[in-house]
Amino acid sequence: MIRVYLSLGANLGRRKETLQQAVRAISALDGVRLAAVSSFYETPPWGKENQPPFINAAALAETSLPVVEFLRKCQAVETALGRVRHEKWGARTIDIDLVYSPDVTCRTAELTLPHPYLTQRAFVLVPLQEIAPHLTIGGTDIGQLLIKLPERRQIIKIE
Repeated sequence: MIRVYLSLGANLGRRKETLQQAVRAISALDGVRLAAVSSFYETPPWGKENQPPFINAAALAETSLPVVEFLRKCQAVETALGRVRHEKWGARTIDIDLVYSPDVTCRTAELTLPHPYLTQRAFVLVPLQEIAPHLTIGGTDIGQLLIKLPERRQIIKIE
C-alpha cells in the first residue's frame, strides 16, 4: 500500500457538505482506505485572493493504486461533485490535491509529488500537521515549515 496525503478544499456552494461528500467518495474507492482525516479549517484564499474563503482539510489515504490512477479517481470525484476548471487558483466547489507521499515521488505532466507549493501553503500544512504531527518534508519538520508562514494564524479550526 502506498501512503498519500491529500489536501481538500472548497469555497463555493455548501463547502462543508461538499468536503464531507468528497471524503466519503474517496473512502469508497476500490483500492483506497482513508487512514486519517483532519478537522475542517476556514482559510483565506491563496494565489488569487479576490474570492470567498475556503474550508480545507487534509487526509491520509492508503492505496494499492498507482498514484497517477489514484489522482484520476480523485479528479472523477471532483467532477461528480460539480468541479469545473475555469482558472488557475480560482473559486471552486471542490479541490482534491495529492500533496505528499513518503513512499513515492512523481514528476509527470499530470502529477508532481511532493506538490510544488506544499511548503508555501499554510492552508495545507495546518490540517496536515493535525493528522501527521511528526511528518518531515524535504528533511524539514512540518512544524518548522509552518513557523515560516505567518498566514498560519489566519487558519481557523471549525467545530
